[in-house]
Amino acid sequence: MNNVSLAVQFFLQIAVILIACRVVGAIAARFGQPQVVAEMITGVLLGPSLFGMIAPESQHWLFPWDKAQKLRDTSCYLFPASQLGLALYMFIVGMEFRVDIVRKHLKSSVAVSMAGMTMPFILGAGLAWIFFKHTNLFPEKTSLLEAMLFLGASMCITAFPMLARIIHFKGLSGTTMGTVAIGAGAIDDATAWILLAVVLASFDDKIGHALINIGGAIAFVTMALVVIRPLLRKFSQSLVRDQQLTDAGLVIGIALMSLGAWFTDLIGLHAVFGAFVMGAAMPRGIVVRDLCARIQPLAVALLLPLFFTYSGLNTKIGLLNNWFLWGMCLAVLVAAVMGKWLACTVAARATGINAREAMGIGILMNARGLMELIIINIGLQRGIISEALFATLVIMAVVTTLMASPIFEYFVGSNKNAAIS
Repeated sequence: MNNVSLAVQFFLQIAVILIACRVVGAIAARFGQPQVVAEMITGVLLGPSLFGMIAPESQHWLFPWDKAQKLRDTSCYLFPASQLGLALYMFIVGMEFRVDIVRKHLKSSVAVSMAGMTMPFILGAGLAWIFFKHTNLFPEKTSLLEAMLFLGASMCITAFPMLARIIHFKGLSGTTMGTVAIGAGAIDDATAWILLAVVLASFDDKIGHALINIGGAIAFVTMALVVIRPLLRKFSQSLVRDQQLTDAGLVIGIALMSLGAWFTDLIGLHAVFGAFVMGAAMPRGIVVRDLCARIQPLAVALLLPLFFTYSGLNTKIGLLNNWFLWGMCLAVLVAAVMGKWLACTVAARATGINAREAMGIGILMNARGLMELIIINIGLQRGIISEALFATLVIMAVVTTLMASPIFEYFVGSNKNAAIS
């Protein structure tokens, strides 16, 4: 397949992916689910788990997946496109990250976050120990410590961006419930990314490489927040004209995001780290407002569906081909749901929040969404987890995200009685 036919194939794939996402999105909307949930599901449906099972020849023709023949391998171009979408999305998440929300109701946010990370992490690490000792769900080169840290981090993460959207959609912004959940979700994700960074830094089994990775990450964060952020703030007016971000400002923002993604990928972490930190370094106000407004439509509407499809092509639910593996999948799901939900609810109650709002916070914190998919894709790419465990964790990510909105409505209902913070 030459470069011209490769481009033609890619355009057809984009059309199919976007149309399928919108069709599934229209169905999902009838059940109160956001578009991003529909895209998660669509990615799995287009992969070998459904499309490939029903019409394997058609699926392979549309999404050729043969890494031995690189010119016919969808991943050789879908992967970099999906990584660009992830980097841009995490850049936006970094720009929307608000420390002031964490400070508000700090005691409750920290308590909920710590409880909501500790219990799922312990359960995840325990399951990892069982999987490591009694199954082949972790590759041989993954150590027991790496397995426990990775699965623990995967279980304790909360989908901070999705959490923010759910809170906005349900009219909970400014309420005690919404503020505590957002603050706890922000702390959750930051801690989970640190845990993931430790796993990635140690995966080469060379302490020197691990020290370089961790030292490089610390130096990068310091440079971005202590040097680059003040410089951008100082010269931000030169990037704005008539109360709007200039084209030069847009280019500088994307270039800095790309440099951050490049550097963290170079030192052995992942591009999403650098993109997020660069987003956090952008000067607030017009610059962040316009960067988000101009980048978000492209990233969310076009590039993120490519990432979901890439994940779906890697998801082979058929690998869970016996009752034991499905039992392991159920154990992961139960541990993820109950560990996060119960721990966060109890912690919220212990800090004086009423029972109804504490229950709502526990339910909201249970949505894992896109952030979970990012972490487990990194794990699969780096060879930390097997394809079967990847499929298990995809199921957990989709189910916990699907559950959040309807269970919230059932147990908590409308926000008319929510306390304003």
